[in-house]
Amino acid sequence: MRLRWIILTLLLLACLFAGAYRLSRPASPVPPPLTTAQALAGDTVGYARALVVRPFRFPEDHGPHPDFKTEWWYFTGNVETAEGRHFGYELTLFRIAVAPPGTGDGRASAWATRQVYMGHFALTDVEGRHFYPFERFSRGAVGLAGAQAAPFRVWLEDWTVAEAPGGLPALQLRAATDDVGIDLHLRPLKPVVLQGDRGLDRKGAGAGNASYYYSLTRLETHGTVRLGGEDHAVRGLSWMDREWSTSALDGNQVGWDWFALQLSDGRDLMFYRLRERSGRAAPFSHGVVVDPDGTTRPLGPEAVALTVGDHWQSPRGAARYPSRWRLRVPSEGLDLDLAPLLADQELPGVVRYWEGAVRVTGQAVDGYGYVEMTGYGDNPALPVPE
Repeated sequence: MRLRWIILTLLLLACLFAGAYRLSRPASPVPPPLTTAQALAGDTVGYARALVVRPFRFPEDHGPHPDFKTEWWYFTGNVETAEGRHFGYELTLFRIAVAPPGTGDGRASAWATRQVYMGHFALTDVEGRHFYPFERFSRGAVGLAGAQAAPFRVWLEDWTVAEAPGGLPALQLRAATDDVGIDLHLRPLKPVVLQGDRGLDRKGAGAGNASYYYSLTRLETHGTVRLGGEDHAVRGLSWMDREWSTSALDGNQVGWDWFALQLSDGRDLMFYRLRERSGRAAPFSHGVVVDPDGTTRPLGPEAVALTVGDHWQSPRGAARYPSRWRLRVPSEGLDLDLAPLLADQELPGVVRYWEGAVRVTGQAVDGYGYVEMTGYGDNPALPVPE
């Protein structure tokens, strides 16, 4: 489910900006962040829609789907050094179409493109109690950014997601800005999980209000985290989400809370709660449990009880986010407490949202994961789930 839809109106900004920006660094005055509703506005005419179940083919579907308006390659992970120093990371690359397929064909300029790419890279240094977020834009032309299926590679300048030197299914992630960077090798420990109805993931009642969505929920990870001029050898687990769509939220939906958890008993859990203006969960909220052998079981909104135990007020504006959760799935025997590894893991970019590493504790299991929250700063008067 993710932030990707929020990117639909960033196109003009993407054309104006180039390079990477450290989002925690004070900058010259800029316009206020786009709200979720503003960012989700956009024309869908001329683009393909996620309407019916389709077959998935790999490695082709790792590559781009330019008939759709947006798509994304999304990675999060929790890794540690041999001494136990913990880092969380996020690397997400977005492709955004600025015009439908066939528009502007025949233009002679090498700079001409219908595609803009955006990237988010963030590192959570738990020991140092610091969060490092970055944002980057570039056009899909003259080699600046792009995506291809064979050999699989997505790039935004020197931020890359690609098949590892030994080939798929192993992956290599590289991103660096200033003195912060990652160079990580990822190997799937479970098969691909098709989310929703065999990969067709409906977000609302409207026709085409859906995405094609699959995940790799447990990726063995090793490599290097660079921070402050020092390289740290790390190991841990990562999660990959992959979506493409031409879509928007329903009119009464204001945002979402997304949870991706990797548990010590080998199970993985994804659940997203779409939030209505009333603060209630929308009926299209859902998730999945993935067993150690890759067997999956869907979770409807009625299967998950989610309560908020605390809140965190952003120092950058009106956003007040939940900051501790109790997540219960009685059918799975799960009663989990989720706590952020840092309170401030807010990405204050063109669209402001919270995405961060969390610790999971329970009676029989523990683990780590990632949580994403959007729409909390858009309308301060709206109810906040308790």
